[in-house]
This record gives sequence, structure tokens and C-alpha cells, in this order.
Amino acid sequence: MTDWPHAPVHYAKDNSIYMVTAGTYQKKPVFSGDEKTGMLCKALMDCCTEFLWLLQAWAVFPNHYHFIALKTEQSGALKTLINKLHMTTAKEVNIMDNTPGRRIWFQYWDSCITFEKSYLARLNYVHNNPVHHGMVKLAEEYKYCSGAWFERTANLAFVKTVTSFKTDKIKVVDDF
Repeated sequence: MTDWPHAPVHYAKDNSIYMVTAGTYQKKPVFSGDEKTGMLCKALMDCCTEFLWLLQAWAVFPNHYHFIALKTEQSGALKTLINKLHMTTAKEVNIMDNTPGRRIWFQYWDSCITFEKSYLARLNYVHNNPVHHGMVKLAEEYKYCSGAWFERTANLAFVKTVTSFKTDKIKVVDDF
């Protein structure tokens, strides 16, 4: 297989956890407002369900998103999941804005998380990303991320473990 030299290569191994980040073209806040941000968030969850990727954390914003998910042997290809997510959300937001054919997505970045401490720090990072971006003071106040869900459903000891991890040294594309 020859890799295309002008785009990042995206390979995904079974039984691995991935962090994915994607941004809109020119970082424009195309998904601003509850209706559009909610549509993108629901589409992300629907695509992960359809392609059998097990979501662990997510944060969706007007101009980008992050998610962490487990790829199993039954999961579909990450590239196919992202292509469908980007195609359906671009079409939908262009219908909402009456802007047919407008370019919405730029590209996406993924990384396979291979160390437990890296996984825990990234979980904390994604759950708290709305705080990082100044959207809210507490992550659980932002309805388009997994912060509140995580605190409601995870074991208290695990929540405390995850929230104890520092995120300042994580290298994530997040200059939105």
C-alpha cells in the first residue's frame, strides 16, 4: 500500500482505544447554536453506534470535536465512520444554513492510546475540554460533552482517578 503524501495516514488496530479530533474548514464555527451543535453530537453518537465503536468520552463544539472510543474486532473502519459523520453533518448543516456545497470539514487526527496513564489523562482532557475552551466553569454544565455522563455513570473511585490526571502535557491538536 502506498500512502498519499499530502494527507495523514489513518490505520486502526482492533481492540485498541483511539482519540480522534476533527476541525471545521478554516476553524469556522459552523455548528454554533444548540440545534447545530446538538445535531453534530447526536450524529457522532449515531455513527459510533452504527460502526460499533464504544465511546468513552466526547466533546463537541461549533468548530471541532474530540472523542475517545474503543475499536473492537466487530468495529467498522475509523475512516469510514469519520467519512459518514462528516458527510452527513456537512449536508445537514448546509441545508440548515441554505449553503449547498459549502466545505465544512478540514481533516481529522487520530492517535492510538497505548499506555494506561495516557488513556486516563486523555479521558480527563476530553471530559473537561469545555472548561479548557472557556465555555463553562464545570464540564458537567456543558451538554455536548461526556463530563456529566461520566460523573453519573462511572464508579466514584474511577472518576477520582481520572480527574486526578494532569492534562497540561498532552499533545492534542486543539488550537480552535
